[in-house]
Amino acid sequence: MSEHSSTRDRAARSCADAVAALQLAGVLPEAIAEYVPEGRRLFVLPRPATMRALGEAWRLGSLLLDTEGGLWVAGRATRAAERGRVGYQSVSREERRDIAAAALRGGYAEGFPVNFDARPISLDEASLRELGPTDPIGLAESEIRVRWRTGASLDSAPTLEQYLRERVALLVDPPLPAS
Repeated sequence: MSEHSSTRDRAARSCADAVAALQLAGVLPEAIAEYVPEGRRLFVLPRPATMRALGEAWRLGSLLLDTEGGLWVAGRATRAAERGRVGYQSVSREERRDIAAAALRGGYAEGFPVNFDARPISLDEASLRELGPTDPIGLAESEIRVRWRTGASLDSAPTLEQYLRERVALLVDPPLPAS
């Protein structure tokens, strides 16, 4: 067995263990979806933007862990909601309202969290070597490690196993707010 395949096997086992712990604790996953922008249909009628379901996952900081044990680079997130009237508060606010409405049109219940613009991460050696300092994950000293912030060195970063264990613990047993 090569050194990298054992690294990949450890990562897959860590992901599977994290999924099992989250499911056992009853932590509900969020949606992963692809944003489908407004388009044209037959007879030039506009088709409103929507979200196409890709699966379900738990948000673990900069990573998403899907229910099959796959990792994703977290993108943006919204909660499904009615669009409401145009208020011209700001361009960014109106865009966020459009995105929330697209999630609702995609079939998600009002208020349901939807992650989009996420990117799947392959744990094969070639893919890991292509990742750069802006990616939250990388390979260092034959270990898959997770950066706490963009551009940080992987040398002192926690291993994927350590990162998942800590993030799962926060979801399963969140700290009480300070009083």
